[in-house]
Amino acid sequence: MADSVLITDIQRFSVNDGPGFRTNVYLKGCPLRCQWCHNPETISAVPELYWKKRLCVQCGACLEACPRDAIRPPIPPEEARQETSTYHKIVRDRCDLCMKCVDACLYGALEVVGRPMSIEKILDEVEEDRPFYDNSGGGMTLSGGEPSAHAEFSRRLLEQAKARALHVCLDTNGYCEWEVLKSLIEHVDIVLFDLKHIDPARHKERTGVSNERIIENLGLLAETGQPTWVRIPVVPGFNDSVEFHTAAANLLANMERGIVRVDLLPFHNWCQDKYGWLGLEWTLRDVEAMDPVFLEIPADLYRNKGLETTIGGSGFESSEQALDG
Repeated sequence: MADSVLITDIQRFSVNDGPGFRTNVYLKGCPLRCQWCHNPETISAVPELYWKKRLCVQCGACLEACPRDAIRPPIPPEEARQETSTYHKIVRDRCDLCMKCVDACLYGALEVVGRPMSIEKILDEVEEDRPFYDNSGGGMTLSGGEPSAHAEFSRRLLEQAKARALHVCLDTNGYCEWEVLKSLIEHVDIVLFDLKHIDPARHKERTGVSNERIIENLGLLAETGQPTWVRIPVVPGFNDSVEFHTAAANLLANMERGIVRVDLLPFHNWCQDKYGWLGLEWTLRDVEAMDPVFLEIPADLYRNKGLETTIGGSGFESSEQALDG
């Protein structure tokens, strides 16, 4: 039984991941490989290394510290920082993540992504903002990555969060055994469930896995009556058609019991830096961010089926309802 798990971030004062002000706990590790992922640092379940070129002064200290010849020699900083530059400090296929370069860097240009944290330390940090939760109906949202990929740790974390009288949301892609998901939802107030596509082949093409298990789990979840917010990341050329939203609205309308609302989340490309920091090319880098106004017509398709629907998923639209419930 793991005493700790890798955390990429504990993000405070979030307003888009459940009701009120929330503290999001991001676990590291996810079984999906969504091409539009806005948190690529949460995909791998092991520690990783950021190189932030805008902070790098090319001093060479990391080169001297590296025992595996996995650091490229310095070049002029202004040359490395050019948008068209192909220079990357780390030779990734030689790096064994010993992190000696991080210790040597005095400028914060090299950073470990994924720090182990115990349940107690996580919850102690989450509880620092309890006054904001009490005033807004907020609390903790367990996210990732994918919490079900760390099933036992996540279950104990959620259980102990409820023991501390915290309002708890679980953000999940639903790709796990039903018994795992069932064990987690016993300790949460609201489930935030990602729905990416209806068609199994299209889903696998862009996420790496089919969606049969996900759709099945969403149906079983709805049958429990557990309050669920279905969140649909709307990605240009993937699931932005009227046909998709019509099918999704019909599917969700037939899952009456637990579906409290639908959040349409417009695609954005503000995560480009993270891919660069990890030395990765992002295939959607040049796709423009989606103007939320273009989701008004799809949103009406869900509303016409009796589903409360938001664009962007602000948690304050339903915070009063969450407090009443």
